[in-house]
Amino acid sequence: MSQSPLTHFDAQGQAHMVDVGAKTETARRAVAAGRIRMQPQTLATILAGNNKKGDVLGIARIAAIQGSKRTAELIPLCHPIPLTRVAVEFTIDEAASAIDCAVTAETVGRTGVEMEALTAASVALLTIYDMAKAMDRGMQIESIRLLEKEGGKSGHWKAL
Repeated sequence: MSQSPLTHFDAQGQAHMVDVGAKTETARRAVAAGRIRMQPQTLATILAGNNKKGDVLGIARIAAIQGSKRTAELIPLCHPIPLTRVAVEFTIDEAASAIDCAVTAETVGRTGVEMEALTAASVALLTIYDMAKAMDRGMQIESIRLLEKEGGKSGHWKAL
């Protein structure tokens, strides 16, 4: 599979923000996901709603949405984009003592929302860690990745 050249460098090798001004505005969507593994008792406490800091998954959902909206402040060459939708879903895997997080980010614009979806998933998992670390400092955040993207010149892409 051939890769396109890196777009965040100019002809002299200097970092720059990509000019998207000539691109057509299209509907764009990205889905990103990740997982946090923990001790079974930590998961049980989160699910029972007995965490001293409050509703772990509810707060992680809000943190993910907030994180998606602040992506351009965190990633230096990202364009600030108007998000039209951010949806956060948590799936519990009791057998693995893990929580999976999937984030869908959408916009109508000239550049994609992959970074917003990835940032949101990361922030959700970091928030779970922060809220439960007093019980389990050994939690592991893993497998943060892009699952799917649609829109723009490159069209539809889906992870295998």
